[in-house]
Amino acid sequence: MSRAMQCQSCLPWGNWIQLHRSLPGSRGTRSVYLCAAPVPSVAGSYFLRKILPASGTSLPRGCVRYQGGSQQHSAQPRSSRHGLSQMRNVAPSDTIKKHQKILSAWFSHQPNEERQFGPSFSLDAVHVDPVIRESSLEEILKPSPDLTIQNQLQQPCSQVISLQNLFDVDACGRQVKNVVLYGTVGTGKSTLIKKMVVDWCHGRLPRFELVIPFSCEDLSHSHAPISLRRLITKKYQHLRDVVPMLGTSNLKVLFILNGLERLNLDFRLAGTELCCDPSEPVPPSAIVVNLLRKYLLPEASIIVTTRPSAVRRIPGKYVGRYAEICGFSDTNLQKLYFQMRLSQPGCSGESSVSSSTGEQENLVEMLSRNLERHNQIAAACFLPSYCWLVCTTLHFLYFTRTVPPSQTLTGIYTSFLRLNFSGEVLDSTDPTNISMMKYVAKTVGKLAYEGVMSRKTCFSEDDLKQCFEVEMKTESELNLLEVFRSDVFRFFLTPCVQPGKEHTFVFTIPAMQEYLAALYVVLGEKKTLAQRLGKELSEVIGKVSEDVVIVLNIISKVLPLRFLPVLFNLLKIFPRYFSRISGKDRGAIAHTMAEELFKEEDYYNDDVLDQINSSILGVEGPMRHPDEVPDDEVFELFPIFMGGILSRRNRAILEQLGCSIKNLAAFEIAKAMKKTVIRKSRKGLPPSELMDYFFFLHEFQNERFTAEAIHSLRTVNLSSVKMTPLKCSVLASVMGTTCHEVEELNLASCNLDTSSLRILFPVLLRCKALHLQLNSLGSDACKEIRDLLLHEKCVVSNLRLTNNPVGEQGAQYLAEALAGNRSLTHLSLLHTALGDQGAEVIAQHLTKNQHLQELNLGYNSLTDTGALRVVEVAKKHATLDKVHLYFNDISEDGKRALDSLRMDRDGVRALVFLTAGTDVSDYWSHILNVVQRNLPFWDRERVRQHLVLILQDLESSRRQTANPWRKAKFLRVESEVKKMLGKLQHGTL
Repeated sequence: MSRAMQCQSCLPWGNWIQLHRSLPGSRGTRSVYLCAAPVPSVAGSYFLRKILPASGTSLPRGCVRYQGGSQQHSAQPRSSRHGLSQMRNVAPSDTIKKHQKILSAWFSHQPNEERQFGPSFSLDAVHVDPVIRESSLEEILKPSPDLTIQNQLQQPCSQVISLQNLFDVDACGRQVKNVVLYGTVGTGKSTLIKKMVVDWCHGRLPRFELVIPFSCEDLSHSHAPISLRRLITKKYQHLRDVVPMLGTSNLKVLFILNGLERLNLDFRLAGTELCCDPSEPVPPSAIVVNLLRKYLLPEASIIVTTRPSAVRRIPGKYVGRYAEICGFSDTNLQKLYFQMRLSQPGCSGESSVSSSTGEQENLVEMLSRNLERHNQIAAACFLPSYCWLVCTTLHFLYFTRTVPPSQTLTGIYTSFLRLNFSGEVLDSTDPTNISMMKYVAKTVGKLAYEGVMSRKTCFSEDDLKQCFEVEMKTESELNLLEVFRSDVFRFFLTPCVQPGKEHTFVFTIPAMQEYLAALYVVLGEKKTLAQRLGKELSEVIGKVSEDVVIVLNIISKVLPLRFLPVLFNLLKIFPRYFSRISGKDRGAIAHTMAEELFKEEDYYNDDVLDQINSSILGVEGPMRHPDEVPDDEVFELFPIFMGGILSRRNRAILEQLGCSIKNLAAFEIAKAMKKTVIRKSRKGLPPSELMDYFFFLHEFQNERFTAEAIHSLRTVNLSSVKMTPLKCSVLASVMGTTCHEVEELNLASCNLDTSSLRILFPVLLRCKALHLQLNSLGSDACKEIRDLLLHEKCVVSNLRLTNNPVGEQGAQYLAEALAGNRSLTHLSLLHTALGDQGAEVIAQHLTKNQHLQELNLGYNSLTDTGALRVVEVAKKHATLDKVHLYFNDISEDGKRALDSLRMDRDGVRALVFLTAGTDVSDYWSHILNVVQRNLPFWDRERVRQHLVLILQDLESSRRQTANPWRKAKFLRVESEVKKMLGKLQHGTL
C-alpha cells in the first residue's frame, strides 16, 4: 500500500481543517531543571555529526530537579550504586567517565546563534522540558477529532510522561525496551535528546550504565558493511575496551538513534537479513533494524526520535512505547522559558548591571502580559522553536549596540530555518530528494506571496487547496504533500484563535509570512505558465541540439545534408533567447522590491522595527472592541526581507537548505534595482519610511550599493522616530559607508540618550545642521556633545538643543565646547533650564569663541543680571549679532536697557519682546512662531502670563506713537497675540 493510501486514515485528503486538531498536548505535570543541561533551543541538526576530542574540563556541579511540588537530589539510589559496582567488574570505570566527559563537552557546545545571550548561557542554565504525552500507533494513524489548538492550550491531559519514565513498565507490566519519541518540526526532539545525554553524563539517569548516541543522518551516508562493534569504536574510539563486552555481560546500555526519518529501513526478512552477532559486518541500516527487532543485543534499550510521517516505518510489534513531544502547551512553561532566556546576566551586553537588569525585567513583564491577553502569540510559542525566535528577535531589538550591528533580522530568520531544517530532505524515500526548505519555498511561499499581494493574513481551506493541491499530478507529489502536512505544515501555519476566524489559518509568526513571500520571489518561483514551459523546453532543446548537430555534421560529410546543421544551429538560439528573458525576470524582481519598498499607502505607518516590537510585546492600552473595524494589514518587511535574502551570508545559508541563489542573479537584481531606489529616495520620505529605507540598506549588506544610495542623501529627517540603540547602530552603520557631509540631520523627539549620542558620534561629526531638541538630554549627554564640538573633524554649524534639561552642569560642558569650537555659528538653548548661573558660565567662555553668530537663551528663567551679562559679552564678540532672550524673567528696567541696544552702535540685537521702542520688532512673527511650535512642551500657564505681558507692552507702545502706519502694525500684532491667548484658554492651541 502506498504512503498516500496509508495517509487517508490519518488526514483525509483535501480536508485541511483537520490540521486544527492534530497537535495533542497538555497542561499537566511538567518538570523544570536547574542543572547542567544545554539550553532549550531549536531542534537542531548538529546532533553528533562528529565527536569532539576529549576535553580536560571538569564536570559541572550537581543539580536539583523540581517536579510538581517535590524536590529530588541528584544522589544516586542504592540500587544504582549496586549496578555501578557490577559494571566496574566488567568495564573499566575510567573509560565510562571519559565517555561521559566527552559527551558532556560535545553537547555543551552551543551554535553561534546562542552566544548572543551572554557568557552565562552554558550547561548551568535553567532547562525547561516540553510536555511529553504517551501515545499509541492507533492515535498516530487516527488522531482524535476533538483536539484543537485551544484544547492543547487549555485542557489537562492524563497521559503526560516525564523523560526519566520513558522506559518504565507499560500498562500491562512489561518492561519497555524500545521507545519511539516523535514530534513535528520545531517541537524540540534533538534538544530533548541532548538533555537526556547530559543528564546521564551528570549522573541523573542511573538506570543506564552506558549511553551510545548515533545520528541517523550520519548513518545514512554510509552503505558499506560494518559490524556494530566497529561502528561504535569508529565513532567513539575511547570505548574500545568496553565494546567487546557488549552482549556478553549485564551492562545496561541505551542506544539513541536521532532522526530516524533519514534512514530507509526495511523490516522484511527478504530485505534485511537477521543478524545477532555484533561483530558481523552488515549495512548500518541492517544494524538499526536488528537492534529494533531485539535480535541484536536484546538486552539493550533503544530510544528513537523521528518525525510523525516516519513513525510507521517501524512495525508496532517492535515498539514498547510511543511518546509525542507536545511543546510548551502550557503558557506558564512559555513564561518560564522567556524568563530564563531574557534574564540571564550578560544578556544585554551592558556594563551597567542595574540598568540592564531593569530593562530585562520590564521586557519579560511586557511579554508575559501579552501572552495572557493575546492567544495568537501563545499559540505560536506552543513550539519551543518559536519561543527561541521571539527571544532572539527581542534580543536583537533591545540589546544591539555595536556598529555595525552583529546581526540582521533576515539573518535571524534564515538561521532559525537552518537550525530547524538544516538541509533535510522532505522524504528520504522519494527519488527527487527535494529539500524540505525548497518545498516550503515553492508551496508555503506561494501562499505567503499571494497573501502579501492581496494584503491578507488569514487563509481559508480553499486558499490552501489552491496553493498545495492544484498542481498535484503524480503519486510522488501526493506522497510529498502528505509528508509535508504531517511533519511541517504546523511549523508555519496555525489555526487562527480570533473569534469568528476559527476555521482559518494564519502564519505562526506574522513576519514569517513576509520572509517566505520574499524567498518565493527571490528564488524565481513566481513564474507564469509560459515561463515555466519555456524554461523546460529551453533545457530540453539545449541538451538535445548539441548532440544532434555533432551527429549531422559527421553525416553531412558523406551525404548532401548540409542544411540540417544550419537548422539545428538555429535551435541553439532558443536557449540563448530564453536566458535573456530570464534576465528580464530578475529585473521584475528588482522592480517588485523597489515598488514595495516605497509604497505610498504605507508612508505614515510606524517603522518596521516598531511594528515587530508591537507584534511580540503587544500595544499598551485598551483592547480593540471585537466589532471595531481592524486596520489594514501592513507588509513593509516583505521588500526588506527580499534585500536581506540577497546578502552573501544569507545566500550561503540558504544554499545549505537547498535554496540556491546564484551570485550572478544577486548582482543583476541589485543592478536593476539601483536606479529606481536612488531616484525614489531623493523625493523625500517621511521619517518612519526613511528609517525603513536605512534598515533595508542594512539588511541588504551590500556596501557599494549602500554607499551610492546614501551619497545622494543630503538631508536626513528622522524626527519623532523612536531611536532605539538598534536604530542608532543601523543609522551609524549605513551612513558610515560614505564620508560626505550631511546638510541637515533632524533627530528631534527621538528618545535619544547618552549612549545613543555615543553610537551616532561619527555621523554627528559630519552634519552641518544638527537638531537634537526634545530628547531629554541632560548633563551627561552635554558631555558627549562637548566632545563632539571639540573634535577636529566636527563640521556642525547649527546646533539646536531646545527643550532639553541641560541645567547648569550641562551649560558648563557646552560653554567649554564654545570656547574651543571653530565651526558652530548658531546655537539654540531655548527652554533648557539654564538659569542665571548657566548663563554666567556661557558668558565667561563666550569671550574665547570667534565664530558664533546667533545664540538663543529664551525661556530659561534669566533675570536682568543674567540677561545683561550675556549681552555685555555679546557686544564685544567679533561675530555674535543676535541674542534671543524672550520669555525670561526680565523686568521693565531690564527691557528698556536691552531695547536701547542698536545694531550699528553696539553690534548686537537682543530679541526680548515684540516691540522695539515705539515700533514693532522685525522678529515679532518669528517669536510667535517659536511659541506656537513649542507650546505642547511648555508650561501653558507660564506662557499665558508672558503673552499677557506682551499684549500689555504692545498696547503701551501703540499709545506712545502718533504714526498711523506704526499703529496699524501694532494692531495687527495685537490681533495675533489675542488669537493665541484665546486658543490657549480654550485648549485648541
